[in-house]
Amino acid sequence: MDEGRTTRENTAMRCEVCGNVYDKSFEIRVGGASHIFDSFECAIHALAPTCAHCGCRVIGHGMETDGVFYCCAHCAEQHGIHEFEDRVEPGA
Repeated sequence: MDEGRTTRENTAMRCEVCGNVYDKSFEIRVGGASHIFDSFECAIHALAPTCAHCGCRVIGHGMETDGVFYCCAHCAEQHGIHEFEDRVEPGA
């Protein structure tokens, strides 16, 4: 066992998304619930919100209004939300 690593870190755990048993799996806690993943891809698939317009996973800051998530201002605008801006140009 490597110095500084706990027994839990050396124990293979099963990813809750793909089912892979991997010795480098990791745990993420969200709202008191514990989740085990073998990759960031699986964590994103399980935990990232989905854009209400295009359906992509929002893995950046995204935009939210009234509990509805959008990946960008364009998608929000398609749903009648005009207050968001993706980028403000100097002098605009």
